[in-house]
Amino acid sequence: MSQRPAAFDLARLALPGLIWGTSFLLIAEGLEAFPPSLITPMRIGFGFLTLAFFARARQSLPRSDWARIVVLGVVWMAFPLSMFPFAETRVSSGVTGMLNGATPIFVAAIATLIARRPPPRHQLIGLAVGSLGVALIALPTLDEGRSSGIGVALILSALASYGVALNLAVPLIQRHGSLPVMWRTQAVAFVLTAPFAVRDVDNVEFRWQPFLAIAALGVFGTAMAYVLAASNAARFGPTRASITTYVIPVVAVVLGAVLRDERVFAIAVVGCLVTLLGAWLAGRRA
Repeated sequence: MSQRPAAFDLARLALPGLIWGTSFLLIAEGLEAFPPSLITPMRIGFGFLTLAFFARARQSLPRSDWARIVVLGVVWMAFPLSMFPFAETRVSSGVTGMLNGATPIFVAAIATLIARRPPPRHQLIGLAVGSLGVALIALPTLDEGRSSGIGVALILSALASYGVALNLAVPLIQRHGSLPVMWRTQAVAFVLTAPFAVRDVDNVEFRWQPFLAIAALGVFGTAMAYVLAASNAARFGPTRASITTYVIPVVAVVLGAVLRDERVFAIAVVGCLVTLLGAWLAGRRA
């Protein structure tokens, strides 16, 4: 009986990562018909509409918290979710997923800056090990030219943004719950990203399969997974909650290789394992 809560917590932490692991495949499918600038507002729009069905999401929040919600709309959704589609025009969905395993490293680093004190020794070791893993994942892209390097840089900038967001979101979610906070965060993100999509509407080559892929990305990857991740951050703390990204590389690499015939470099797989080790070291309790 004593092991049940621990097993439940582990499943709760892993579930957002399982969902997000499929996101990069769905983005790649969406890019077959939609420009990158359209994918972000589309997925956020589907996520917003999904959460609107929950009455809890529509409860009122004090005006004093809106400034923080606007910032969350930028750093947790509008900016990072815009980076991934553009990155996947330069690198594979598998590489994108593998790099996402470094998220706990960025969360731990930002938490250290916010606390304004040196991190514990195990976190310093984790940050160093994880950085080595990220370098190994990115190494094969050096042979693919400048474009792939830009793609890796876009992904890392998105992960840094996630690190800020998770640490910023916790007080809000602890006060109000994840549903009302995430619904408003998605509203802000949609307003911010939609104008950039207008100029590319004429470049759409509509097909149902890419459209349904983006719809699934919005309903599950943007609505459900974000609400679960936000709830986990409030319950377990931002650094520990970010270990859900341990699952992302495995799911993304397998789906990319099996369904899209993406090439997987051995050194990138080693880098993925090293990154996960670093993330575990940085995210575990002392």
